[in-house]
Amino acid sequence: MAAAPCGLLLVLLLLASKWNLRLHANRPSNVLPLLCVVLTEIATSEDSLDAIKTLRDEAVARLNQLGKTSDSKEFLERTFLSPAAIRAGKLVQEWMQDAGLSTWMDDIGNIHGRADGANASAPALLMGSHLDTVIDAGKYDGALGIVSAIAAVKMLNSNGKLRSYVRPIEIIAFCDEEGVRFQSTFLGSAAVAGVLRPDILSVRDRSGATLETSLKARSFKGTRDSLVQLRYSPESVWGYVEVHIEQGPVLEARGIPLGLVEAIAGQTRLKVRLHGAQGHAGTVPMAMRKDPMPGAAQAIVSVEKLCRESPTLARVPGGGGLVCTVGEIFSWPGASNVIPGEQVAFTIDLRATDDSLREEIVGEVEESIRSICRGRGLSCTIDKMHEAKAVGCDKDLMASLKAAAESTVLEVPGGGGVDAPAADDLVPSLMSGAGHDAMAMSHLTKIGMLFVRCKGGISHSPAESVSDDDVLASSLSLLHFLNNHLEHEQPAPI
Repeated sequence: MAAAPCGLLLVLLLLASKWNLRLHANRPSNVLPLLCVVLTEIATSEDSLDAIKTLRDEAVARLNQLGKTSDSKEFLERTFLSPAAIRAGKLVQEWMQDAGLSTWMDDIGNIHGRADGANASAPALLMGSHLDTVIDAGKYDGALGIVSAIAAVKMLNSNGKLRSYVRPIEIIAFCDEEGVRFQSTFLGSAAVAGVLRPDILSVRDRSGATLETSLKARSFKGTRDSLVQLRYSPESVWGYVEVHIEQGPVLEARGIPLGLVEAIAGQTRLKVRLHGAQGHAGTVPMAMRKDPMPGAAQAIVSVEKLCRESPTLARVPGGGGLVCTVGEIFSWPGASNVIPGEQVAFTIDLRATDDSLREEIVGEVEESIRSICRGRGLSCTIDKMHEAKAVGCDKDLMASLKAAAESTVLEVPGGGGVDAPAADDLVPSLMSGAGHDAMAMSHLTKIGMLFVRCKGGISHSPAESVSDDDVLASSLSLLHFLNNHLEHEQPAPI
């Protein structure tokens, strides 16, 4: 580590003590990794205060503010184009501008912040995640990737490196990843990647509103041409990097704040509708009913059985990590004294790291449901609402992100008297069972992802929790990545 004035070291030690920094839960608090970073990037004790404020305290405050930006007073809910989503977008635009970025909202509601760097025509580095939430959500899913990217770029700007960066940097807060409103995930990132389905404008939400009318109600053009124009050309993009909470328990179990994503599981999302004969609950004999509700119940149980016990699972080690979920059930007219014959509907979410296995299981599930309907005299439709193949992360980006993450959690050699664990243990490689905007962006450019541990592995829940120190780790790792990228690439001639 380079020599530094004693006064600066003292200030940094006091700062680390004040904030009780613990980037690795299995070791005593060790301030040397942070000292190495700050001494490399910052020249004065005043700047060191700004670094802690930006990378940790300000980022945490912003996550808390987004966590209160909700369409419900009882829980966090921020779905596509909702009033809370619009308010959240305005907040993010303000934060991007504070970081030195030029901002705009595109014609589907994505929020963009961009700095041209030394060469505005060079392929851009994209970073970001999604701004929407599930219903009764946690405050870190999606938002952490946006806020940590803004924090890292703000530090780059503070250090005078943003304008001279080797390529443009652009942060995107995607408008819809969860697919809660229109049951079609990745609306925002799929539009940027150029893979948004052309018929998406006619899809309806629960209220009956189409995507087209919903966009026009928010003063967007809402036409096929306007969505096509959102597509970035592959030549204009260098790569995409996303930080996201793990949404699983592995990192916490290992006592490690950061993990490297190797691949993202493929996903199929189905909507099943069963139709029978509506009638009075007290007057239609059981033998004469065509009731879709017990048919739906039988179908749902068959989905679980196939996803647990299908012989197809045996051909792939570990069953390809297959998981199946029925997450939503709907009936009409939905009264306790009415046989819901007109429609009973439910969703199925199937995921696996092996695409061929997933596709085979989807076929088995569809045939099982149709067989149940035939046996009960019901009609049924099965619509494929979303499908995404498993995606591998780029090896070069993985190496860069791994080095950046290790420089965040690994102590300076010989510092602190603590033996460092093996490098593979510092930043383990993980598979992602959850889908992310990076899946859609992989159709446009190479992708890389870092996971951040979350308490208990809990996500899509108000109990979702990330420690303040791990928020710091996520921002700091992106700052390392940006600086390493700056050091190893030279700007192209203008």
